[in-house]
Amino acid sequence: MLTEFYADLHIHIGRDQANRPVKITGSKNLTLTNILIEASRNKGLDLIGIVDCHVPTVQTEIEQLIQANQAIELADGGIQFESVTLLLGVELEIYDQYCSGPIHVLCYFPDLKTIKQFTEWLKNQLKNIQLSSQRVYVTAVELQEKVKELAGLFIPAHVFTPFKSLYGKGVKHSLTEVFKPDLIDAIELGLSSDTTMVQGINELNNYTFLTNSDAHSLIKMVREYQTIAMKLSNFKEFKLALHERDGRKVIANYGMHPRLGKYYQSICKYCESNNFTEDQCANCGRSGKIKGVSERIDELKDSELIERKRPQYHYHVPLDYIHGLGKKTYQKMLDQFGTEMEILHEANLEVIRALVGSRIANQLENIRSGKINIQTGGGGKYGKISE
Repeated sequence: MLTEFYADLHIHIGRDQANRPVKITGSKNLTLTNILIEASRNKGLDLIGIVDCHVPTVQTEIEQLIQANQAIELADGGIQFESVTLLLGVELEIYDQYCSGPIHVLCYFPDLKTIKQFTEWLKNQLKNIQLSSQRVYVTAVELQEKVKELAGLFIPAHVFTPFKSLYGKGVKHSLTEVFKPDLIDAIELGLSSDTTMVQGINELNNYTFLTNSDAHSLIKMVREYQTIAMKLSNFKEFKLALHERDGRKVIANYGMHPRLGKYYQSICKYCESNNFTEDQCANCGRSGKIKGVSERIDELKDSELIERKRPQYHYHVPLDYIHGLGKKTYQKMLDQFGTEMEILHEANLEVIRALVGSRIANQLENIRSGKINIQTGGGGKYGKISE
């Protein structure tokens, strides 16, 4: 029997247990143990991917949790902590001779043994094994083949984001310029895009789409996520779901509305106008265009659409976007309903109204129905919602 699991598979570690930086831009309280506790007790997630598990001190912390009987290594892959399963992941940056610019990718491994083997190989291919999202000095295909040699999963990350992604910078037209297509297990869409927008990029039809938070702080976890139909929450079942085997599959994507993303529309970096003639700003006359995700996707679309049926994409607004929802009110709702997933999807709106008032209940009602007013983001600034 298949069960529905909530999953966010792109979460960073800010600091290791000795308070040394891992993801430089990550929050100081974003430690491995804090992430596991937050995911299990507050967020209501069943499956998470932490993408800095190549770091030796992070691996040591996982081993300590196992030795203290706080975590269990599962036979079919993954680490069980309370009610959440951890997938051991790595984010890396590729910039080989075939790339037009740097590309971020995600790699996941079934167990500590294999990710330790990957770390031993990786430490000779980059400058600092202790840090996140490091540039790896091998070709994209060499990296793909190493991941597969260790029974891992290979997924290009936030593929349309400007500067450091597959389509945002890495290739001119096709992923085949850099990667072996059959060694890709899925595609992470990233903020500022959704499944409807990317219909028409036919080479993506072969892949499952993932929507993940790319969290750099605890509060940003589950700003994007998905529900996955599996028998159990582990690496083996997740792999089956990515390839839609035996009924396992992603059954729904939950993502911020693309217009809330900070790179949705093209923006002039000098005056923040979104009015261009070719690549020149029509307002200030300078060539400072930061090309938006929406424009880049339109460039990539094929002339003939080949449709693939996709899971429903739900426009999701994280709780921290809700006006008037401070720390005390947030905690009151958690005490009443248990987890953020319960608050966002299941909790009775009248009970919410009685507990914290109409202002918050009305916003949640609009979020669930998709009736939100958005000020569009771009040029590195997130969009905003109004009540």
